[in-house]
Amino acid sequence: MAPPSLPQSLDGLSGGASPRRSDVFAVLAVPAAVGVARSNVRALLARWGTGHGTVDNAVLVTSGLVTNAVMHGAGESIVCRLRTDGHRLHIEVQDENRGGTLPALRSPHPDDQSGRGLVLLDALSSDWGARDALIGSGRVVWAELSPQPGEALGTVPPAVPHLRPAPHPADRAPAADE
Repeated sequence: MAPPSLPQSLDGLSGGASPRRSDVFAVLAVPAAVGVARSNVRALLARWGTGHGTVDNAVLVTSGLVTNAVMHGAGESIVCRLRTDGHRLHIEVQDENRGGTLPALRSPHPDDQSGRGLVLLDALSSDWGARDALIGSGRVVWAELSPQPGEALGTVPPAVPHLRPAPHPADRAPAADE
């Protein structure tokens, strides 16, 4: 089974006032991937200037999606994609499973030890769904989140490295003992 594709980041391709931002990362389909994905999403959204409440919701959604991909994906890797247009945050988690069943919202019994991931996803997102991956094998489960009231969503412009030429030795100031 081929691993999910890794598209290139689209940072900086802004066509309007709100910057369009995107990023992608892959994790192994092991239980420890859930914590890695949470950390990656938290750090990424902080760099984008996303408000704390929106970051917390995105981390919870990502955690549930990656947990489901680890438990039900039956593959070796998971790809996480995030993008924003400044108004909504779109999160995708792609696993390597193309099974006949898609994730379905259910009502877990209070004593059930699992089954709440999609309930949280439904409560925290403005929209969500699942589809087969466009490239390669697998399934993509996605969610869209709106920023919390009064919070920014990805408004910090992409970082551009500032490169300065190294000074020529003749341009440096003489040392005090010279």
